[in-house]
Amino acid sequence: MESLDLARWQFGITTVYHFILVPLTIGLSTLVAIMHTAWTRTGNARWHRLTKFFGKVLLINFALGVATGIVQEFQFGMNWSEYSRFVGDIFGAPLAIEALAAFFLESTFLGLWIFGEGKLPKWLHNACIWAVAVGTTLSAYWILAANSWMQHPVGAVYNPETGRAELDGVAGFFEVMTNNTLIAAYSHTITASFLVAGTFVAGICGWWIVRSVRAGREHEARKVWRAGAYVGLVTILVSGVGVIASGDYQGKLMYEQQPMKMSAAEALCEGEEAAAFSLLTIGDLSNSCEGVHHLIQIPGLTSFLGTGSFSGEDSYLPGVNDIQEEYTERYADQFGEVDYTPNLAVTYWSFRLMIGLAGFSAALAVAGLWLLRRGRVTGSRWFSRLCLVALPMPFLASSFGWIFTEMGRQPWVVHPNPANPVDNVYLLTQDGVSTVVSPGSVIISLVVFTLLYAALGVVWFLLIKRYVREGVEPLAEDLTGDADGSRPGGGDAPRELEPTLSFAY
Repeated sequence: MESLDLARWQFGITTVYHFILVPLTIGLSTLVAIMHTAWTRTGNARWHRLTKFFGKVLLINFALGVATGIVQEFQFGMNWSEYSRFVGDIFGAPLAIEALAAFFLESTFLGLWIFGEGKLPKWLHNACIWAVAVGTTLSAYWILAANSWMQHPVGAVYNPETGRAELDGVAGFFEVMTNNTLIAAYSHTITASFLVAGTFVAGICGWWIVRSVRAGREHEARKVWRAGAYVGLVTILVSGVGVIASGDYQGKLMYEQQPMKMSAAEALCEGEEAAAFSLLTIGDLSNSCEGVHHLIQIPGLTSFLGTGSFSGEDSYLPGVNDIQEEYTERYADQFGEVDYTPNLAVTYWSFRLMIGLAGFSAALAVAGLWLLRRGRVTGSRWFSRLCLVALPMPFLASSFGWIFTEMGRQPWVVHPNPANPVDNVYLLTQDGVSTVVSPGSVIISLVVFTLLYAALGVVWFLLIKRYVREGVEPLAEDLTGDADGSRPGGGDAPRELEPTLSFAY
């Protein structure tokens, strides 16, 4: 294999692994902040227990996210040095701001939140976890600003003397920061992150409800886990609506900016009106686009996703072959014969897995809201199994979404802006790879990082499993007074809880 193929495999593996951790950190930091705020305002000890319980998971996830994210930065300067040379003036700015303004913000206040309990005033301690939540949300914005510019470059000019793309002054920087591709990607990523976190909280709390009821601790299920489950279930509902709305907006925008990616998502070979959405395709999904047969179709849905119209002239969508012919003609003098079609099998199935796997979160929300209505709890084993099955699904859906986003852009690492296709601010992936890093060096680092990440993945899973199975500190009436966890005598302040020695937090 050549350096290009190896570098792509390495970046793909490390990015997908890192992004498994990202949405949970983004969404869970806010949900933990909500639980902490509930504890601060009500003094109810159950919110303190839930804050501690999910706070441990947040810390584990954050630590491994930082460790895996560092590798991403180094790859730009090593495997992809030609890419960095070409776009570093633009791409580096949001990454630097993310590190200085967002990452240090969340890291600093996370430390204050961990070690400040009992030392800082309650309102200030609560403000620390909200600062962490704001920091993680801001981090996503700056990272996506860089990525969205690669998808749709704006605010840049080509310098023929240096052969580099450069920011078009201060106005160019603000164009990058207000890129409509960024707005679409950010809204979709944030809502998807809350879907991941909501499913995680609801799934774990639902599993503990069943376990507690079957163990004869119904008061714990009702007073602690049911409250946490409702935080997760409501989050699933709200974020689910946001995912659908932002995804619809993003799909229509992508048909304007990257029509090849969206046509490849349906394996739409030839342009047509009222294009259907297929649930299954058989045949050869090679880039020759021959012998493709769509089965179980929903009429006009792909056209609606791309244009907002189910039928008529306005519903016309170009096919993969049409766009290939257009790009070949446009860039023939510069690149010669290039296959501009992404891997159809990857784009087609990753798009469907992204949508389909998220359906498990919806199923969990429906079942949970029904079984837990009007103060009820349940000991149903099938609900416990549903909680466990639903847990990994939004993680996988988010990962497949990023696979679709990045693979669908190929063979471009910086996709041309269709509004200004001759400004030279675009770059083929094959031209972005380093010219001095040997295949041997890349394959060694690829093997090392893959094995290291696999080991970290096992550690992450075992730590999460261990502390989830430990549960919260016992909600015994003789320790907390009333069954709701309030202090004896009707006071609002919870009793001091004994520290859990198995975890620093």
